[in-house]
Amino acid sequence: MRFHTRKWVKPEDLNANGTLFGGRLLEWIDEEAALYTIIQLENPKVVTKYISEIDFKASAKQGDIIEIGIDVVKFGKASLTLSCEVRNKMTRETIITISNIVMVNVGSDGKAKPHGKTQIEYVENRLK
Repeated sequence: MRFHTRKWVKPEDLNANGTLFGGRLLEWIDEEAALYTIIQLENPKVVTKYISEIDFKASAKQGDIIEIGIDVVKFGKASLTLSCEVRNKMTRETIITISNIVMVNVGSDGKAKPHGKTQIEYVENRLK
């Protein structure tokens, strides 16, 4: 799992219990999945199609720093399936895991568009 993004849990990210609001965390995960997919498929037009079961394992509190990790599960014809793990850098606990997030590559008409990719590409390899 490659961890690309860190977030600092601030007061506006908390729920009524004083811990990280699950909806805020899901917003961050959805954004990270979109950014990862845009970079991999080299297309700024992607949409979230599906998010599998979400397994909350621990929480975070104000001041904690969390990391969002994304891995590719598979390349589809017009989609990219990702997995996600979020961990608390302060406690070293896994906060959440998601087995499958399906992101779809779309064309200017808003419909699924084949992307032609079959494996992860890193920016440094594209520049050669």
